[in-house]
Amino acid sequence: MQRYLTVSETAAYLNTSERFVRRLIAERRIAFHHVGRHVRFAITDLDAWLATCRVEPLHVNAVVRQLRGVA
Repeated sequence: MQRYLTVSETAAYLNTSERFVRRLIAERRIAFHHVGRHVRFAITDLDAWLATCRVEPLHVNAVVRQLRGVA
């Protein structure tokens, strides 16, 4: 069974503020569900969104190669 979170629960899950979550909603940067007047978030959608926000670490060799190619 799918679990849905409120805005405040989502903010706690993401370790952010409610204001940030509401901005994500307003900018349509995150998937959400309208249940009447309420907004709910599926945990699977939150996990998928977090995966797309992942930034891989840079390796020194890759940076050097890139700088040599530019300069």
